[in-house]
Amino acid sequence: MTTLVDRTDTLTRDALTVLQPGFVGTTAPDWLLRRIGEGLSSVGLFGRNIASPGQLKALTARLRAEREDVLVAIDEEGGDVTRLEVRTGSSFPGNYALGSVDDVGLTREVAAELGRRLAECGVDLNWAPSADVNSNSDNPVIGVRSFGSDPTLVARHTAAYVRGLQSAGVAACTKHFPGHGDTAVDSHHALPRIDVELATLHSRELQPFRAAISAGSKSVMSAHILLPALDRDRPATLSPQVLTGLLRQELGYDGLIVTDGMEMQAISAVHGIERGSVLAIAAGADAICVGGGLADEDTVLRLRDALVTAVRKGELPEERLADAAARVRALADWTRGARGAASEPGAASQEGTAPGAEIGLTAARRAVRVTVGDHPREPLTTAPYVAAFTPVANIAVGDETPWGVAAELARLLPGTETGTYADAAVDDVLMAAGGRRIVAVVRDAHRHPWMSQSLDALVAARPDTIVVEMGLNAAPPRGALHVATHGAARVCGIAAAEAVTAT
Repeated sequence: MTTLVDRTDTLTRDALTVLQPGFVGTTAPDWLLRRIGEGLSSVGLFGRNIASPGQLKALTARLRAEREDVLVAIDEEGGDVTRLEVRTGSSFPGNYALGSVDDVGLTREVAAELGRRLAECGVDLNWAPSADVNSNSDNPVIGVRSFGSDPTLVARHTAAYVRGLQSAGVAACTKHFPGHGDTAVDSHHALPRIDVELATLHSRELQPFRAAISAGSKSVMSAHILLPALDRDRPATLSPQVLTGLLRQELGYDGLIVTDGMEMQAISAVHGIERGSVLAIAAGADAICVGGGLADEDTVLRLRDALVTAVRKGELPEERLADAAARVRALADWTRGARGAASEPGAASQEGTAPGAEIGLTAARRAVRVTVGDHPREPLTTAPYVAAFTPVANIAVGDETPWGVAAELARLLPGTETGTYADAAVDDVLMAAGGRRIVAVVRDAHRHPWMSQSLDALVAARPDTIVVEMGLNAAPPRGALHVATHGAARVCGIAAAEAVTAT
């Protein structure tokens, strides 16, 4: 006989199970360990939690000492979005670079090696890959996080990435369903709206998600975007039509559905995180991601209590919450089994996915494209002046991760100097450079008029200027040499430095 106390305990445990919170610090706080003991089944890690691979391994071991099957999640896309190497830049190029090479075997190898490193540190759920088709080149939040603008290309590389990552025993979380690529608004700040017909949605946005589902993606992350063709009132994360009708029923997806961060303004500014979380679970989501900005015990308790209260008031079916919790536990069971299989001697090599530590740099080198301008090609042989034109980083990327080519050029050409500019201060660049050759480094120059103006003025004044574009390669080539890296990972900087100094 089930008592009221038993039911309350079950509800409370299920409510904790569906949460994926973050925390502050490089060691697990007591409140987090206590809540894991009470039923919290997932923990999200961010750059602030990671100092070194050894520290991360000790942290995840401490979490599992409290509960062996806890899911440890991270937002490690590689490329511009890195948490493992947040202070140095990633050892792996991102999706745009991999898509530009268009070798699905390479994409699978890169994802497998990234997964191996995550698994080695005790991480078993990666909020990646981005399966968004970047059809809007002015998109402020996706950009180089996408494999490209061609749905078929994005689909085949999404599938390869999922297979590679999961071959290492790390669950993929394909995002941002049903597709965040055709937006001009960052959902961290406001609610994007995509006005496309259903036919376009199916032929463009959904193609990569179908491929991910066929590849066996263990989880899918929802997007905080409004698509009136599917639901005029609620963003995808809160929409039964999108999560249950489209993803579950029409596409036949049976894995875990994770929300994007619930503290993002697209949700929190309209509904608040408590109400938003209740609506998300009711719509068909199984796990609530929170902790990028809100990372304390009070947030966890507020969300837990909001879910329990919603069940008691009849606003959230108890069966729906139980089903969501069961899906979280099922993924935890898979990761435990996959972790053991991936750690068996020779497991990676048997699958052909043990490319070694150099695979990231190899991929970055293959992604570099060099265009020679009208000025005679003259590779760098003496220390240059590097002018880094720096836009404001989007929240997903963060501004703490270094990028550029100055450090790499300084290794090859000692004496290299650099300056950082946030506006069209061309005269300042020319004065600082003196007689040195100028290397102008930009990121998405096509989205920033001041950046384009700076490049035009520099090339006019100094025709031998070298331009390195580390974002979308969407503007016409400029300079004596124009180097497109297709991303700003550390290895992309290395590859660019090698390209401009090659004879």
